[in-house]
Amino acid sequence: MGYPRPAGAADASAPADASAEGGLANFDRSMLAGAGRGTADLSRFEHGNPVLPGLYNLDIYLNKNWVGRMDVRFTAPSADANAAPCVSTDLLDRMGLVPAKTDAAAAAAAKLASGTCVGLGELIPGATLSFDMSDLRMDASVPQAYMNQRPRGWVNPSSWDAGVPAFLLNYNFDSYRTSNGGQSQDSTYLGLRSGFNLGLWQFRQDSTATLQSGTGQPSQRHWHNIDAYVQRALPSLGAELSVGDSYTDGAVFDSYGLRGVQLATDDRMLPQSLRGYAPVVHGVAYTNAKVTVTQNGVQIYQTTVAPGPFVINDLYPTGYGGDLVVNVTEADGRQHSFTVPYAALAQSLRPGVTRFDLAAGQLRDTTLQDRPDVIQAAVQHGFSNRITGYAGVQGAEGYAAALVGGALNTRFGALALDVTQAHASIPGYGTYNGQSYRISYSKVLPETNTSLSVAADRYSTSGFLSLGDAEAARDYANHGMDALQYQPTNVQTIAGLPVQSLLTPAQLAALNGTTYNSDALYTARGLLQQRNRFTLTLNQQLGSNGGSLYANASINNYWNQAGNDTQFQAGYNNHLGRLAYNVSVSRGRLALGGYDNQVSFNATLPLGNTPHAPSISFNLSHDNDGGNQEQATLNGTLGQWNQFTYGATASHGGSAAGNAYSANAGYSSPYATFNASVGDGSGYSQASIGANGAVVVHAGGITFGQPTGDTIAIVHMPGATGAHILNAPGLSVDHEGYALVPYLTPYQLDTIQVDPQGLPLGVQLDATSADVAPYAGAVVRVDFKSRASHAVIARIRMTDGQPVPFGAQVFDAKAQPLGVVGQGGMALLRGITAGGRFSVQWDDEQGAAHACSFSYTLPKSGKNTQTYQQTQATCVAGSGDTQKTTTGSAP
Repeated sequence: MGYPRPAGAADASAPADASAEGGLANFDRSMLAGAGRGTADLSRFEHGNPVLPGLYNLDIYLNKNWVGRMDVRFTAPSADANAAPCVSTDLLDRMGLVPAKTDAAAAAAAKLASGTCVGLGELIPGATLSFDMSDLRMDASVPQAYMNQRPRGWVNPSSWDAGVPAFLLNYNFDSYRTSNGGQSQDSTYLGLRSGFNLGLWQFRQDSTATLQSGTGQPSQRHWHNIDAYVQRALPSLGAELSVGDSYTDGAVFDSYGLRGVQLATDDRMLPQSLRGYAPVVHGVAYTNAKVTVTQNGVQIYQTTVAPGPFVINDLYPTGYGGDLVVNVTEADGRQHSFTVPYAALAQSLRPGVTRFDLAAGQLRDTTLQDRPDVIQAAVQHGFSNRITGYAGVQGAEGYAAALVGGALNTRFGALALDVTQAHASIPGYGTYNGQSYRISYSKVLPETNTSLSVAADRYSTSGFLSLGDAEAARDYANHGMDALQYQPTNVQTIAGLPVQSLLTPAQLAALNGTTYNSDALYTARGLLQQRNRFTLTLNQQLGSNGGSLYANASINNYWNQAGNDTQFQAGYNNHLGRLAYNVSVSRGRLALGGYDNQVSFNATLPLGNTPHAPSISFNLSHDNDGGNQEQATLNGTLGQWNQFTYGATASHGGSAAGNAYSANAGYSSPYATFNASVGDGSGYSQASIGANGAVVVHAGGITFGQPTGDTIAIVHMPGATGAHILNAPGLSVDHEGYALVPYLTPYQLDTIQVDPQGLPLGVQLDATSADVAPYAGAVVRVDFKSRASHAVIARIRMTDGQPVPFGAQVFDAKAQPLGVVGQGGMALLRGITAGGRFSVQWDDEQGAAHACSFSYTLPKSGKNTQTYQQTQATCVAGSGDTQKTTTGSAP
């Protein structure tokens, strides 16, 4: 038990009413040892731990919603009363409150203007403030009639934090090696995302480096600059300005890459209740496999995954549209790929909400040799709860298009309808005019637990070309290729292996009758002119115990190609007790044509109830080539913070695959994450290593951390080396007192929590949590006030050998309270220096004041900040007496 101190106090009190009207507590001394004899006056604790006057830096909550962190002045109406908070004009502005229109409130507002301390209840009838010292938090309770109505999740823009100037670098390194039949293949990938922040201006650059080599093949090195841009938030417009490489908003027109200037609404500035969604990639690997993701012909991601189902949810955002092509390369050389189709949801805007997108620049498409200029404008507006309208125009060299549409919210679901009229001029082919009609539907049926997330159908006339298709056709025609004559390809094999695993990119291009492009490896000849496109995402819950069904499907056909291109995933999930299982079927397009059809069964069972109990998974699969695969995988985590991961797999396949064994491990350190894998099978072996992390250079130095998102925090706790940050596994404060929190949600309340376990005993923190609302892309600095000093257990006795009375208070030389004496004269004293003088004060039962003092000197050698030092002292009136100090644990 100890007294709190203002403006940086280390001792914590229980939550207390800021108005100083805490509940009354009576202490029965007869319950103490020795029937309470030798006990000081405890009456000062009958109203809880006192709150002293001063300036407190607090998190402010209004009706339990965080509004910001600021300094609040506390004053005490009398010497023996708790200090209460004073309302300031800044505090009212931050909470969005104004004084009530009453005579009493007007008088209180006048006192406020003169600098007099005023309580919130004087300004707004029925309003109260409460103060929690332990969390440095102040809660304001205000009747709803005096508040402006705000949507759920709203954060006052004045509380958004632009962060500090900083240079940041994220790296993703993966090296993969496999040997098969005497032929070895090596693939090394390095992904870099760098940036610099200065105020609201932010520079970002993404690039990748790949090195491919193999037996009998020349090495292939590629460096690709994915994008580079400068961005700045414009809060007054609810938008973001981007100069450089970006992607257009896909809400109205299809998204495409742009090198130029874009001003577009940023939905992240909206409260969470008004936001959209983000996609995730799901897949299955049968060995320690290499997974690559490409979009618009550019490889944007590579990683090594363990056998079994995997999820990729950490792709950097590259727009709201553009199919993702996922390629899985197994350790034995097998490859399978699939496309993650995207269709815009039938979204409706709230009444009065407007979204816009203005873009001008150069079309950014690596498959084109000529990059035409392009301009686009689009707008959406919510007219009512039921009707949203949207429209847009596009223009480029030889191309123009206009779109108009609307979204309806009805009891039968959300429905969006639009039509696009396009005009294209293709050199040597004349002009093409046509229309594209799109209908989208979304509905949740609570009666049947059916979630129809997306059902979209698009029909285009033979004369319709989208912007991307038109410019691709013009590019083909300008370079002597057939603009609208598509040449389909079929998968070819050599000695039973796909040719793409044996031939160089140039050889692949020649074999498929295409033009070799060192950036995109090879490109298709001609253009597939789309006629119909249908996409579906469906989830069906089958009662409380019946499991669930899901399906994702994409069907396309074209004006210049016969037949349909159909891809889908469908499955069933359920559990039997602790055994969870899944049955699925899938059909995906192979890279060089043809389909990969698979049927699989997966089951997972935890092996125990402890936090680190491993789980075992079984997978059975069958593909269209008649191959069967049986697989068993053991996975688990270790460490207090689950920072270690491990896995082992054994599998058996058909005659070609045979038996295979693999193992993988990972470690999330405070400075980076590491992973490794090895595997061995029939005729092949595999190994990989990887590392992911971040480096941030800021005014306080250089901080290393785990891989981060775009919006991060630098936590500063001087002297708190070893304290754990609970926002990520394995994250702790480094020797310089810094830690990198890797993921924050922009424009929303983020809570950073500290676990003081592992903290040196001599270090005290003012608080163990802090709230911040950063701008998107910001590097915010969060300072936790700490004091590095000594922690001592003192056994204090009087000159007659009796312990100092229970409840006596210990003060340092500056009259700052350090702690309270417990039974037997024992006191835990924190925040002291290596030597000095303490005084002890108490009042007896009759109210008479008593005091004594003692001096101390801690030993210079044998310092161990992870154990309490102990001292025995004799407290006398006047000068201090001698004492003996030891180091060890508390008795």
